[in-house]
Amino acid sequence: MTTTPKRPNTLTGGEVINHALSRYGVNTTFALAGTAHAHLLWAMEQDKARHPWTIISGRHETGTVGAADGYARATGKLGIAMINAEHGLANAMTGIVVAQAACSPVLVLTTLGIPSQTEAISERGNDLMDMAKPFVKWAKAVPDPSRLEEYVHAAAKQAMTGRPGVAMLGIPNGWESKAVEMSERGEMALTTPRHPGPSDEALKTATALLANAKRPLILVGAGAMLSGASPALRRLAETFRFPVLGNSMGRGIVAEDLKIGFPWPLAQVAAKQADVVLVLGARLTQRMGFGLAPRFAQNAKFIQVDVHAEELNRNRVIDVPIVADVRLTVEALQTELTRIGFKNSVDPTWINEAMTARVARIEELGLDESAPIHPYRMARELMKVMPDDSIYVGDGADIQNWMHAILRIKHPRAFMDHYPYGSMGTGTPLAIGAASAMKEEALKAGTTPRPTVLVTGDGAFGFYCSEFNGAVMAGLRLICLISNDAGWGTERHGQLKALGGQVNCDLGHCDYHLIGEAYGAIGRRIEKPADIAPALKMAFAADRPVVLNVITDPMAGLLRKEDPRVQCIAFEDLVSSQKTQYTPEIA
Repeated sequence: MTTTPKRPNTLTGGEVINHALSRYGVNTTFALAGTAHAHLLWAMEQDKARHPWTIISGRHETGTVGAADGYARATGKLGIAMINAEHGLANAMTGIVVAQAACSPVLVLTTLGIPSQTEAISERGNDLMDMAKPFVKWAKAVPDPSRLEEYVHAAAKQAMTGRPGVAMLGIPNGWESKAVEMSERGEMALTTPRHPGPSDEALKTATALLANAKRPLILVGAGAMLSGASPALRRLAETFRFPVLGNSMGRGIVAEDLKIGFPWPLAQVAAKQADVVLVLGARLTQRMGFGLAPRFAQNAKFIQVDVHAEELNRNRVIDVPIVADVRLTVEALQTELTRIGFKNSVDPTWINEAMTARVARIEELGLDESAPIHPYRMARELMKVMPDDSIYVGDGADIQNWMHAILRIKHPRAFMDHYPYGSMGTGTPLAIGAASAMKEEALKAGTTPRPTVLVTGDGAFGFYCSEFNGAVMAGLRLICLISNDAGWGTERHGQLKALGGQVNCDLGHCDYHLIGEAYGAIGRRIEKPADIAPALKMAFAADRPVVLNVITDPMAGLLRKEDPRVQCIAFEDLVSSQKTQYTPEIA
């Protein structure tokens, strides 16, 4: 018996891409307006009955890519950004580099010039993506319109599997409008390869070290969150009373209750007392003191788990290097420690004891009721009212040091900042992406969006503040607090300490809240400590973005340069100068 083959479906290239992207459980995309992706955006707009897309408008290509990055960090899903390579790729590079360093699964769709129109003598090469290729995980151009679907799935797979990162897909101009015949066939399977678990030998050695430790410590980074290790790690910590110090997106995997879970920036002074350190999905880079003395004990034993072997033995020799998935390793450690009947006799309050001098000093600062406002006062007022399930986004320099002392993260995927590159200004697009994710989540659940809180400095706010235009148009629940100390605070106080004066550091107490108002946000200037609480109450109840311009003490940051007890971010301990320039011991 013969059957009549079904006729092919004729779709535009934009419709093909839309259909492919809609399979990833993503309902939000970020795009800079322009003719480049008009047919794809139109396909998304017309397809809302089947797949309700929200398109967030950007004003700068780094803002667009950075918002996709923030969305990916908040959800674990694919972040989608649309730009034009010819006019916009140079602008997008900061956002691309930051997302790649943060291991964010971001797909950048970029239009390319038509190959036949490439000039023989041109200021650019034949491939416009050459600029980005050294800084992304994967970058390819679609070779023919008939292969658009295949290449979209290939790019998404590269972005999301293994160590996540940025995949850039080049689409020649005009292909999104071309008619593409799609034959009837089964949908391509969207599979995620399973990462390996730990070897038996490594597992037994790691278990023995932990079981015999006098002061075990678990250091958690973004890799633990990316592996989905949150439930397993909380169970391990609670069962065996292991203290967990979270850094970067590892914060909140175990709630920072100062009983079992601690923020690394605050509690890092205890690290030198640990005799066994279990590193889960964290890079032993500068923020971690490179894993070396004096931040850690010279003779401490290190167990490090990472899915990428090149992260092991970075700067410090690792006693038990484990190339494996963090979640699977944590689950295996739980099983093995239970099997041997391990009972931890070490109370994790040794971490609190190590922080005693630091916490005491922090608690006596920022209590003055008169202006100017100390950053600690702003931080404390925020923590009183910020819901536990809020998304916190940090930006700036001095203000993040102050915030780290007070901030407590209670949920996974509830913290992000410009680490590891410290690219100031990127907090704004990250926050917009996170707030977009919260709105998408709320629309599906029929609830009110969880708030996103951006705390930034006045210098950092200036980079991408125009992105508030898109935030307002999208109706995002976004609260921005600017610590306005009238200048580049970290640089100012570094110069004052080194030179006895300052140059090119002043910005003035500008009315940044008016920038928010210009785009339709609610803006407030706050000069008195007593005015912070009512402004925050208003902000969390608002139905649109809010920009709070908090006038903070321009001289507060000098203390951070002089008193190690308040140094939650140590910028100075480079490998080359650790012996003389590391954060001093706290008496």
